[in-house]
Amino acid sequence: MGYSGGTVSCRAWTVCLCVCVAALALTEGRRLRQPRCPVGCTCTKDNALCEDITSVPHTFPNDVVSLLFTANSFDFIDEDAFQGLPHLEYLFIENNKIEAISPNAFRGLKTLIHLSLAYNNLETLPKDVFKGMDALSKVDLRGNNLVCDCKLKWLVEWMLHTNATMDQISCSGPSSHQDQKINDLVAASFDCIKAEFAAYQALKFESISVEAFSFGGEQFVVFAQPFAGTCSFLEWDHVEMNFRIYDTIEGTSIVVCKPMVIDGALFVVVAQLFGGSHIYKRDTSANRFIKIQDIDILKIRKPNDVEAFRVDGEFFFVIADSSKAGSTTVYKWNGNGFYSHQSLHPWYRDTDVEYVEISNKAHLILSSSSQRPVVYQWNRGHKRFDRRTDIPEMEDVFSVKHFRIKGEVFICLTRFIGDSKVMRWDGAMFKEVQTFPSRGSMVFQPVAIGNWQYAILGSDYSLTQVYQWDSVRGQFVHSQELNIQAPRAFATVAVDNRHFLLSSSFKGKTQIYQHLMIDLSD
Repeated sequence: MGYSGGTVSCRAWTVCLCVCVAALALTEGRRLRQPRCPVGCTCTKDNALCEDITSVPHTFPNDVVSLLFTANSFDFIDEDAFQGLPHLEYLFIENNKIEAISPNAFRGLKTLIHLSLAYNNLETLPKDVFKGMDALSKVDLRGNNLVCDCKLKWLVEWMLHTNATMDQISCSGPSSHQDQKINDLVAASFDCIKAEFAAYQALKFESISVEAFSFGGEQFVVFAQPFAGTCSFLEWDHVEMNFRIYDTIEGTSIVVCKPMVIDGALFVVVAQLFGGSHIYKRDTSANRFIKIQDIDILKIRKPNDVEAFRVDGEFFFVIADSSKAGSTTVYKWNGNGFYSHQSLHPWYRDTDVEYVEISNKAHLILSSSSQRPVVYQWNRGHKRFDRRTDIPEMEDVFSVKHFRIKGEVFICLTRFIGDSKVMRWDGAMFKEVQTFPSRGSMVFQPVAIGNWQYAILGSDYSLTQVYQWDSVRGQFVHSQELNIQAPRAFATVAVDNRHFLLSSSFKGKTQIYQHLMIDLSD
């Protein structure tokens, strides 16, 4: 009995001793794992102060409640810089050299009440840097150089929805918000939607003109291919979401394929350098184009442009003829075909014709290699165009294209040598608004997409320049460059909630670009 009792007692003491040793080891382990105060910092039970350090330490006692960084040389706060501080309520990062902060620098600080980033070199803050910090009641950003641009729009929106307060601070830029109080800004104070053209589809053929049109409830485009002698019609594929070949019209040295929809019927004026020009009609029953008329070869010898329009309910088109012996001529639809209505003038070698309404009156602007652009006005009594004026000091204009801004009429004038220009109608004549260096330009065309107004300046020697209208300045500002070889014309198409810019290229692939909206505040 005694022996057995002794054995039990010994075993009990052994177990007790093992438990004590294990407990002691666990306690010591915890003590060993408890982070020490970093070098360069001073720590008390609840507080830590760091001065003259080069980076944010990642090891602090986890029971720190208040943390102060001041007069340090680091310029960046890294991701998860304060991880493992579940009790931190006050964080002061003041009088340092901080220029940038990681988007997740403050991740996990759910108990933080007061955050000060005062008197640093911050110009912006990453979007949603305060996300998850629901306990915040005070943010101090004084003494920084915050630029109140689109990158900081999120902060303005956050201030409107948070319970945290922030001292009044002034914007150091941009010029539109210079010296304004950031607290006074609202989301509508920022214009953060930028538009750009992105390459979407390349077509493996060269072309000299492009026209977009609607027919039968669908969107189409047609390219004139002089080397192939073809009018290539493309339709939008709603399944594959691209443009595909619809049909062709074969000819010789085709320079313009001008579609006209009259009373539900589709007509196409096909202007050719050789073999005469013709008019085709779409036969919907046979699903093909048929030639219905030839155009007088004695008047139209070297067509360069075709413009279609409607005046007083009647349909017309005009062909600009660039030969010495030809004559720019207006043709009128009579219900069965088109007949010559008026020859504007012979011998002037016209290169372009533009139809525009000025003060609710129909006008034509003719560009010529031998004179300044001439403006013609429609005479309702005589049902013809009469010469009204010319555009002074604008010799050697290759083409004129118009656009409207708030009801005012503007024109883009293209010059191959010299400066291309934008001009505005002042009630009596066109006056210069803006000048663009344009060596080698054959097209300076305005295009409108939604509320965006552009002017695209092509060149045979350099990249194509895209300009966007600035309503504040009342001028175009440079927006983008496009790599298009020898562009000759542009057209826009809107289909399936997408907007496209189509470019004809005389020396390379014909390009299609999608117009995209980019939110700069993201």
